[in-house]
Amino acid sequence: MTSDQRPIGVFDSGIGGLSVLQALHTELPHERFVYLADNAHAPYGEKTDLYVRQRTHAITEHLLAQHQIKALVVACNTATAAAIHELRTQHPQLPLVGVEPALKPAVALSQTGHIGVIATRGTVASDKFARLLESVQGQARFTVQACNGLALAIEQSTLPQHAAQAQKRITELLAQYTTAMGTFGKGPGQMDTLVLGCTHYVFVEKPLKALLGPDVQLVSTGEAVARQTRRLLETAGLLRSDPAPPQTIQRMRLFTTGDLHGLEAAARRWLDLPQGACHKAPEHV
Repeated sequence: MTSDQRPIGVFDSGIGGLSVLQALHTELPHERFVYLADNAHAPYGEKTDLYVRQRTHAITEHLLAQHQIKALVVACNTATAAAIHELRTQHPQLPLVGVEPALKPAVALSQTGHIGVIATRGTVASDKFARLLESVQGQARFTVQACNGLALAIEQSTLPQHAAQAQKRITELLAQYTTAMGTFGKGPGQMDTLVLGCTHYVFVEKPLKALLGPDVQLVSTGEAVARQTRRLLETAGLLRSDPAPPQTIQRMRLFTTGDLHGLEAAARRWLDLPQGACHKAPEHV
């Protein structure tokens, strides 16, 4: 294969990165993608930095060796915060895109100047997030909430045997964490913007909107990540020059280290992908 025909690698601790994959496919419809969900080791947000770095390096090496990826999108806030600086050092020729909570776009959108941020504990506690928060100090007031258990509940909601209980848990956690943050709305001092600082959280936008009301804007990172990926590929001369295969199953291949049925259900629900697009990752990953 010529260089521009190689796939773009995308990975997350689980299904959350499918929201980024969706945005990537919209922005880059001619490209091929290989997605790896590390469900067997999720959620990253409640693991140590060392553990997350080890998983990130193992997955990157696997995607390079087995799929000859031409670029890598780390579609996980926790993995980005813990390991992307090391990846850039070890793979200087590989176009790399990470994700981070969309604080700067939120500043531009907020009318009240009070912005809420929900993310995993790993993201909130990271040095990278601290630097990001520092970079927007004075531009708005931020209320940050770590949401332990939420990403895991979203993962479990794709499994038929856990779906009902997981949905109940999601509703409880969203109410618990947003209540702890304070008051949302357009009034003075209220939070009118909520940053979704974990890629999983995009998949609970509907219950979040029902909970917070129509006046609160939800901000995620998928579209910005997709645009940055396009920019890097253009700069490196790696954009695919000929159309991708017409069938989606040939353009997207999804793998999981965990439960295959969960990934199949998530891919069907959120990407309208057939069962044949999903595969079990090799045991050594």
